[in-house]
Amino acid sequence: MTTPTRRLKIGIELDIEALSLPEPTPLRWQDQRHMAELADEAGFDSVWLPDHMFGEWDGKMVGAWECWSMLSAVAAVTKRVQLGTLVLATSFREPALLAKMADTVDEISDGRLILGLGAGWFEKEYRAFGFPYDHRASRFEEAFTIIRTLLREGEIDFDGTYYQARECVLRPRGPSTSGMPIMIGTKGPRMLRLTAAHAEMWNTWSVGSGNRPHEVIPPLREAVDAACADVGRDPSTLVRTAAVMVHPYSTKPPALPLGCDPIWGEPEEIAAKLRTFGDEGISHLQVVLAPATPASVEAFVPVLEAMDRTNE
Repeated sequence: MTTPTRRLKIGIELDIEALSLPEPTPLRWQDQRHMAELADEAGFDSVWLPDHMFGEWDGKMVGAWECWSMLSAVAAVTKRVQLGTLVLATSFREPALLAKMADTVDEISDGRLILGLGAGWFEKEYRAFGFPYDHRASRFEEAFTIIRTLLREGEIDFDGTYYQARECVLRPRGPSTSGMPIMIGTKGPRMLRLTAAHAEMWNTWSVGSGNRPHEVIPPLREAVDAACADVGRDPSTLVRTAAVMVHPYSTKPPALPLGCDPIWGEPEEIAAKLRTFGDEGISHLQVVLAPATPASVEAFVPVLEAMDRTNE
């Protein structure tokens, strides 16, 4: 079970494919289910799913299941862990419908949803599936207004440049009637200001930057703090989260593309490296396992135990 005094929350991402294997290997539903149930039983704090139609890894196409469908299924087979999207591209779905879907998954999970949102970035999947790629920040701002207002207040009448939600009402409501926590993944000044003004959580993706918190986090923390100051918010009230890649074994991982340099070693070594994110103000980590397999979830459990020993 989760340690109540755990200072740094640890979640895992159910990745779209087992990317660090010699060839991208699809994770079937039974794999995803097994990993989620293991995480639920072993004491992880959260389980996260990415939102992509497909991706690229070292020049190879990587497939993906549709995020909300998989998240709904994971919500139904877990009991304790928080569930989150890492992060949901608002332009993939009409925002009022997205709010309805979020309320529904929150109901299925009995209030365990963290709604992670972003503007998207991979242009190829936008073009392939017919989503508009222009004015992403402006589209996000309108979508975010509709989503957060519906989730916080239950209704909205909105007529924007890109989206409309006229006399829209959420009914019935899920267990988080004032809205589940909203997390925004961003580094841009405009979206950081939206995060500071309206979100409960902020996320950065450190996987492609070598997982070096002392180098990567301080300038981002300063930007987040500045955005909070700009909107008159106490920076300490915004939860900081980061995605980090971990090879939960003592053997050196194979070379990976895209600047990925997983944390690896004995459980105590991995735990010590993860704690350095906490030293930089991060309070919740999303662990991307390399490889993303049920065996890796089991291999990570001693890391959780090592981290919890520091709280005794």
